[in-house]
Amino acid sequence: MQALREAITQMGRGVGKDIVHAGRFLNHRLETGLIFEMGRVIAQHFRNDNPDLIMTVEASGIALAITAAHDLGDLPVLIAKKTPAKSHAEEMLVTDVSSYTHGDRYQMRCAKSCLPPASRVLIVDDFLADGEAVHGMMELIRQAGAVTVGVAVGIEKGFQPGGKALRAQGVKLLSLSVVREIRDGQILLGDD
Repeated sequence: MQALREAITQMGRGVGKDIVHAGRFLNHRLETGLIFEMGRVIAQHFRNDNPDLIMTVEASGIALAITAAHDLGDLPVLIAKKTPAKSHAEEMLVTDVSSYTHGDRYQMRCAKSCLPPASRVLIVDDFLADGEAVHGMMELIRQAGAVTVGVAVGIEKGFQPGGKALRAQGVKLLSLSVVREIRDGQILLGDD
């Protein structure tokens, strides 16, 4: 997706050899025109898969999930939580996840009542690295008796195993841009 490629190369920054800093356009400050365009591309790609629910994990993927859900006919968006809340008195679906970005483990959770059995769920997130967050959401979907129809991410770190593993499992994956490498702070994209 050309507009995303331009944002990555003009506003993105590579940190070390494995961190893509997209805070100026994707997950700290949002370039809304870009986010809505990304949502349209995701919706177009998955429209024939007939999702009836979008799932993401708090917090950075929420904006992208909402734009895709809007373009798919205002589908509901389910946000998996990373921490328990006192207000969640209902039955929860829970799975353990490792965070690449934060270097810790947490329990991903969502209310069982928010993820009906037989739902057709499209997972949408901002980044894909090792694939732990996506696998966590897929596990919650499985626990609910629902179906994952696909996964869409804004930026895939192609030098990390998440995308390759999902494709090997037969998961329908759309990555709007793939980072091939970070070299001397420069982000090199998949088809540079």
